[in-house]
Amino acid sequence: MDLETVKKYLEKGVGADGDDKNASIINGMPSRFFENFIMQGLHVDQIEKGRVLCSMKVPPRLLNAGNFLHGGATASLVDLVGSAVIYSYGASTSGVSVEISITYLDAAYVGEEIEIEAKALRVGKTVAVVTVEFRKKKTGKIIAQGRHTKYLTVQSKM
Repeated sequence: MDLETVKKYLEKGVGADGDDKNASIINGMPSRFFENFIMQGLHVDQIEKGRVLCSMKVPPRLLNAGNFLHGGATASLVDLVGSAVIYSYGASTSGVSVEISITYLDAAYVGEEIEIEAKALRVGKTVAVVTVEFRKKKTGKIIAQGRHTKYLTVQSKM
């Protein structure tokens, strides 16, 4: 692929004149729109300290060009559901990401029901580490496994 084609691929919505035709629409979206866009339809099936089990049917809005669950949506769910596990410890904040990794093992298609299980490996004073596993609800087959490390801000004693 030539460099100009790569540039056009990355600048979707930008016209030949340099104007971003979608800017007013995108900038007019409500704050935290992205979280709602990703998590719409997510159901919490079980929650306890250190563990959250969710399920959802894969919606069309989260598909990639191959028509299966987008890796970016999976990464966002690792972040968001993994953060919920940290909150299950009574934390007032879920911290900031230090490292996130995902291993993609299979595909999930539109309408397919998946389970997302997050478990805390460690929630300390300054660092939390969680794992998040994605499975096909019908078969239990693993779709993806994520690991997320977060820095927890130290609460002032003043």
